[in-house]
Amino acid sequence: MAFFDALSLARLQFAFTVSFHIIFPAFSIGLASYLAVLNGLWLWTKRSVFLDLFNYCKKIFAVAFGMGVVSGIVMSYQFGTNWSVYADKVGPVIGPLMGYEVLSAFFLEAGFLGVMLFGRERVGPRLHFLSTLLVAFGTLLSAFWILAANSWMQTPAGYATNAAGQFIATDWIAVIFNPSFPYRLVHMLLAAYLTTAFVVGAVGALHLLKDRTSQASRIMFSMAMWMATIVAPLQIVAGDFHGLNTLHYQPAKIAAMEGHFESHDGAPLILFGLPDSASERTTHQLAISHLGSLILTHEWNGAVKGLKEWPRDQRPPTEIVFWSFRIMVGLGFAMLGLGLWSLLLRIRGGLYEAPWMYRASIAMGPSGFIAVLAGWITTEVGRQPYTVYGLLTTAKSVSPIAATAVGSSLVAFVVAYFALFGAGTFYILRLMNKPPHSHETGLPPGQPIRASGIMPAPAMETGGTLKPAE
Repeated sequence: MAFFDALSLARLQFAFTVSFHIIFPAFSIGLASYLAVLNGLWLWTKRSVFLDLFNYCKKIFAVAFGMGVVSGIVMSYQFGTNWSVYADKVGPVIGPLMGYEVLSAFFLEAGFLGVMLFGRERVGPRLHFLSTLLVAFGTLLSAFWILAANSWMQTPAGYATNAAGQFIATDWIAVIFNPSFPYRLVHMLLAAYLTTAFVVGAVGALHLLKDRTSQASRIMFSMAMWMATIVAPLQIVAGDFHGLNTLHYQPAKIAAMEGHFESHDGAPLILFGLPDSASERTTHQLAISHLGSLILTHEWNGAVKGLKEWPRDQRPPTEIVFWSFRIMVGLGFAMLGLGLWSLLLRIRGGLYEAPWMYRASIAMGPSGFIAVLAGWITTEVGRQPYTVYGLLTTAKSVSPIAATAVGSSLVAFVVAYFALFGAGTFYILRLMNKPPHSHETGLPPGQPIRASGIMPAPAMETGGTLKPAE
């Protein structure tokens, strides 16, 4: 298959647009929940620092939400332009699911977004908090419907085909709650929370390096590290369950992820290697005997199929899936390590006296986005050569369209996306570069502070009285 044919260009265009799109919902899902927590803490404690952080983060959320909406709308148009055969075949199943997402989740988000952003003084604090909760719930509901549609393409269930060759739903419960949906939904939501946690942690760390007495920055960093400490282990467990499910329903994808061309009883875990689809070998292996079977099947000598069990034209692109999976897993364990490091510092009372921790947190700021992209590449490329796994191939899903038409629109997308979303991302980074100001100047009891990291901080004036720094 030529690289510049209509099919390859259509796949490249969709991969490009979905890669831009997925990073914004992954961020806005977690940030909406964070805003709800901040709003709730302000109502509960009446501490102004939580309201100040809410106002600081809501501007970032508004821009990210807007870019997510725009990129999603553009991406959906490709179903009609580049993938019209796919749209015709799966429209009776996927169409309603996408419609439910718009009618329930998106309307809920859009309906209460304005109240959340501008309505506190007009509706009062309690209704404003309710609006924030509804926006956060809307982002979760949106993920629910989108993951239901995508999971059905991975593990189709509850369907039949009509005389026109279209997939039609015979059981909507089975369609929505298809075999992979619960695992993929949990995995994606946890990924969104981790993505947001590491962005928030990086912003807090950036400003703590400049001013370790900043109460707002301390709270941002502390909350983010708690999220990393709790959610990173949960994500690893969720990933294990998701892997077991994928092994059962998509064993060829697992074989590509693991780099196994030969079937094994007691398969090794290949930590590093160079898979070669042409020679059907993974060379230069760094592997641990039996560990692959233990992880994948929870049995020491569990059977794991190799790619040679399938004809070449039914195998996913092994090299891409192999490396994207390792990027995702490697970043996941790096997140776990940073969370445990922060927990150790917290126990020792040194969370706010750890400049190297701050630098590591800043470096890990983009890690969630990279892990999400790597995970989606693993999922979507690993499904190939199918759009609906085992039922409809990608080659039979593309529109009868000229390669020049797809290529010209791809070039237009690349130029427009980098201009528009590049400007939006630059603006978000500028917002993050500004420190979160708080009206609170006191620090939590028992938290030592040094203004420079060497000399004690001077006395701090709080509430009109002069107090030594705590």
